[in-house]
Amino acid sequence: MVANVLKRARENEKGFTLIELLAVIVILGVIAAIAIPLISSIISKSKTDSDIATARQIYDASRIYVTSELNGDFKTAGAIPIVGDATTPGLISKGYLSTDIILPSTKTAITDGTVTFNTSGNLTEVLISTDKTKTTDDKKYDTDDLK
Repeated sequence: MVANVLKRARENEKGFTLIELLAVIVILGVIAAIAIPLISSIISKSKTDSDIATARQIYDASRIYVTSELNGDFKTAGAIPIVGDATTPGLISKGYLSTDIILPSTKTAITDGTVTFNTSGNLTEVLISTDKTKTTDDKKYDTDDLK
């Protein structure tokens, strides 16, 4: 009779033991320890890539600007402002870039910057600033970065 009671008790066991639950928690911890650094590096790389794509977009807009407004004379183009001001219109005010262009990595509006060509007509740099004082968040991209 005691054997029957013990047999029924074993048959009605439901749920997990403490050891099984701890094993699952350890496995989840190992997976998280591996996945979190990988995911954060992917996110960081995508931010960098999106900033480079924005710089490439600005560079392409400046090329269209020089072709349209300066008759394709890149040698005298010099530094073309992205935003511009009352005396020197920029790519945004001329309509070559959207007025709400942002830097994707920081999700802040581009407030200043230039696209600079040397006297040979080649790109020197694209300087993007999200701060009017040009003290922080300046991003510089040269020809190698934009390939």
